Amino acid sequence: MPVVDDKRTIYVRKAPDLAQEKLREKGLSPVLARVLAARGIKEADELDDTLSNLIPYDNLKNCRKAAQLLADAIDNQEKILIVADYDADGATAAAIAILFLRDAGVTVDYFVPNRFEHGYGLTPEIVDIVATKNTDLIITVDNGIASISGVARAHELGIKVLITDHHLPGSELPQAACIVNPNQPGDNFKSKSIAGVGVMFYVLIALRSELRDRGYFEKTGSEPNLADLLDLVALGTVADVVPLDRNNRILVDQGLRRIRSGKINPGIKALLRVAKKNSSFVRSADFGFAVGPRLNAAGRLTDMKLGIECLISSHSQIAMKLAEELDQLNVERRHIEGKMKDQALKILDDIETKVDAGVTLFDPQWHSGVVGILASRVKEKLNRPVIAFALEKNGALKGSGRSIQGIHLRDVLDTLTKIDPNVIDKFGGHAMAAGLTIQSDQLERFSELFNDVVTGEFKKNVIDNSIYVDGPLEEEDTTSGLAQEIRMQVWGQAFPEPSFRNELYVRTHRLLNETHTKLQISFSPNGALIDAIRFNFNDAVPDVINCVYRLDINDFFDHKPVQLIIETW
Repeated sequence: MPVVDDKRTIYVRKAPDLAQEKLREKGLSPVLARVLAARGIKEADELDDTLSNLIPYDNLKNCRKAAQLLADAIDNQEKILIVADYDADGATAAAIAILFLRDAGVTVDYFVPNRFEHGYGLTPEIVDIVATKNTDLIITVDNGIASISGVARAHELGIKVLITDHHLPGSELPQAACIVNPNQPGDNFKSKSIAGVGVMFYVLIALRSELRDRGYFEKTGSEPNLADLLDLVALGTVADVVPLDRNNRILVDQGLRRIRSGKINPGIKALLRVAKKNSSFVRSADFGFAVGPRLNAAGRLTDMKLGIECLISSHSQIAMKLAEELDQLNVERRHIEGKMKDQALKILDDIETKVDAGVTLFDPQWHSGVVGILASRVKEKLNRPVIAFALEKNGALKGSGRSIQGIHLRDVLDTLTKIDPNVIDKFGGHAMAAGLTIQSDQLERFSELFNDVVTGEFKKNVIDNSIYVDGPLEEEDTTSGLAQEIRMQVWGQAFPEPSFRNELYVRTHRLLNETHTKLQISFSPNGALIDAIRFNFNDAVPDVINCVYRLDINDFFDHKPVQLIIETW
């Protein structure tokens, strides 16, 4: 029977016995075999993350065409310029393109829009800026699929555009020279959730093949090693929180393996160091919670050029200096976010009594670079789709939204524009996150329509707000060996890190920094003591807790003891 906790139902994931048996036969521990079987892994071969198991690049529509377009530009010594998005996915996608082309002896420039001055995507204004650099070919990375007017402007100026993107397209596609996007019509590429950096990596695979066929590397005497880019591909994939299907898991796993072996991008190494993470033991969560936020801080508060320069630097000292600047920006971002969150929390009680489903937040003092994180925090509290707005210099409102499983946010905005085409100026995104711009006098109308459409989605769909766990652990399972075995796997969106549920006995507890609760627990009243921590919790602690937790290692100590990360009780 399921257990109800804080109005949320706890279910144990089903793990087929046959799959568990097959995985155990291949040497996996019983616990990890159970966990992986519950995530749909049926055979040990599915855990083979070698690069040969990647989907071939020819399966990605226009990938070969893009390679030919780029190779022609290289042969003709055309001026190539990359226009990147200002998040971690866009930064890593730009970085791998720049590093590959420079290693191939190609002169390449880049431009990353400032979110406060230029907005998102390849706009006509950005095209005019890059045109002054005598650009012949623009490559968009992690953007461009919605840039109808920007591509049209480039065409007017005689500039070719290659779009590499992964966001969902609208009803009209830009008239670019070539579009590589697995979500465009007619594309049968199976990994629809590949990140922007993954799309660019595929284009580079195709480009290397094309240049080989043309004998280009025989002339230059050197050929770039694509494997050197895998740590950047892994970082961008995890940081963009795309679902980790097998293809994405291969990319992430290969990147992590290279970092652990010491083959690491100087910028990533520096970012791990300022985050106090040991690169020899790096895991996918470190990309999502340590490196990614520091990289994103540049795009949120100033200019992502700082992040890209960190990632393309070949000198460790320069990379460390830039990483320290990014770290300071992240501290500032967290401070701004904390103030905004406090303001939002003060009005949540009123929102909960007035709104059925969709939540819209706005304060004229909010920072437009941080509203996305604010929307995410409020979404986690309410379990409802949330859009938070900030005031732009031109008087418009820039919004960033986050959604929940079962409510496709971009489709919600698309439906809203069909009801009233005048409410939203522009929008884009995917199922779980989206961005948009509206005029300030449309806020009330937008809030009304957003709530109506989301309420309709709640009525049509079964929204699963349950907590899923991987059953209980036995006391003898709580070993550093199992914790390390779990750490070495790739976990992330749609392939979650395992969590367990047990009734545990609290033997001691204390507050850390008046914010977190540190505990010592045991599996029986007089059993062995095990360290545990519940972050961002400072309320009363009962003597016995029926809790959901993750098994981890405390890296703070040299002997790295086992630690339970408690999620709820």
